[in-house]
Amino acid sequence: MTILNWGLLSTARINRALIPPLKASPRNRVTTVASRDRSRAEAYARQWDLPRVLDSYEALLADPDVHVIYNPLPNHLHAEWTIRAVQAGKHVLCEKPLALSLAEVDAIAAAAARADRVVMEAFMYRCHPQTAQVKALVDRGAVGQLQLVRGAFTFTLTDPANVRLRAEWGGGSLWDVGCYPVSYARYLAGAEPEEVFAWQVAGRGGVDETLTGQLRFPGGVFAQFDCGFRSPFRAFIEVVGSEGVIEVPTPFKPGLNETLRVRRGDQTETVAAPGQELYLGEVEALADAILLGRPAPVSLADSRGNTATLLALLESARTGRPAAPAR
Repeated sequence: MTILNWGLLSTARINRALIPPLKASPRNRVTTVASRDRSRAEAYARQWDLPRVLDSYEALLADPDVHVIYNPLPNHLHAEWTIRAVQAGKHVLCEKPLALSLAEVDAIAAAAARADRVVMEAFMYRCHPQTAQVKALVDRGAVGQLQLVRGAFTFTLTDPANVRLRAEWGGGSLWDVGCYPVSYARYLAGAEPEEVFAWQVAGRGGVDETLTGQLRFPGGVFAQFDCGFRSPFRAFIEVVGSEGVIEVPTPFKPGLNETLRVRRGDQTETVAAPGQELYLGEVEALADAILLGRPAPVSLADSRGNTATLLALLESARTGRPAAPAR
């Protein structure tokens, strides 16, 4: 069996979600962490029992024993270091958002094609079996014809120094958490929105701290969502069809024992969702794409569509006018 060696590009906090499934996977192994602060990297390696430390990102990309790079850097560095990793012959799992412009997404796709490397945006919910179950219910008409996808992802951000509040680093609630309900709605609709509209409340750092958006898809399908840093934690998806409603209480971070609620008329059915450790799915999906040539659950074309939609929503929020996502 081929074992994929993973390197962590920095000691970012989100690494802690990925390290346990990498250690549990029979086809993946996390071997190396790189940081520009060697003492920090050494302490991190001791904490997580990682065998190797490198004192620069460049050294990690040059390491022939590392096959896959996990890129959890701040948003504005995602495209640059993903492209550099691919050019160095590495496969990449890049945290969302993959990029902050369509030009960056296209540059990543071109580099990946030239190097014959796999790049996947880390929307972990898309690799969880609950998400596939919701999509299957919609596609087989369990609640009739799809009409509306409604969702939210909010939490209270109190630290004024948080990188999510730095506009020049790709901050703002839409890039950080609003991308999830947008991605989910596009996935269920199976199409790109024709037009979007959004309102925002700009705050610290000039970023959107609250944003509410609407999307219009072909065939009379709509989506509504809100995201933000000023409200209590909320995360849900509601799928409205012509004959019923699917309620997804934990859409973006599903776990081992989740349930869905399917309402038709006066009847409500509780449906057990298949369980899985959240981040294990994306680790194994990337291994399938690299080792078996299977399509990645989040393709670069999908990432491009999501980026185009997010950019259009931000344009609408700035101008107060509807916007059409670029193609």
